Amino acid sequence: MNEELSFIVGFIGASSILAPFIFVTLHLLRQFLFIPVAIICISGGILFGPAAGTIYSILGLTLSSLLFYLVIRKFPKTMERLLKLKNKLFGRRNLNVGQITVLRLIPFVHYHLLSLCLMEKKQGLKNFAYYSFLTNIPLAFFYTVFGSYISEFSPTMIVILLFSLTVLLYLMREKYTVITWKEFFQTANDQK
Repeated sequence: MNEELSFIVGFIGASSILAPFIFVTLHLLRQFLFIPVAIICISGGILFGPAAGTIYSILGLTLSSLLFYLVIRKFPKTMERLLKLKNKLFGRRNLNVGQITVLRLIPFVHYHLLSLCLMEKKQGLKNFAYYSFLTNIPLAFFYTVFGSYISEFSPTMIVILLFSLTVLLYLMREKYTVITWKEFFQTANDQK
């Protein structure tokens, strides 16, 4: 991980004026280069500082999500495979926006699988773009600002952090009550 981070920081740092454009483009190319989101966001914090790095990461991640939205519709077989993977991991239930936001903070959950969950939840490009932007803010902020400290966490601290995110994910689930047909249409005689 340190080699990838050093390479990214050195490459972008060498081109000072174009550095923000190269950084945002790197977010778009990240999935093809198999570079995790966290590494790109951490390098943004190192290169540009916490504020500008977070803004550039939010822009890059949102553009990456929009690119995914436009491209995945052109490849229906790939979309079917992602849907099967989503159903295998999360079941038939749809995740809400809060759960997607929390899951994006966990580095080993696939970023575009969560974008697919968001596509199912929020129909239309405008809705998807808005909620994609919102769900990318905590991700970009967390890894840009705290990224350099995360590598120094002990295994115990990482387990505690992941457990906390799992509890938060559970608390943010959609709560609903299932009423059977008979219960809903009880007659007056049945109630006495």
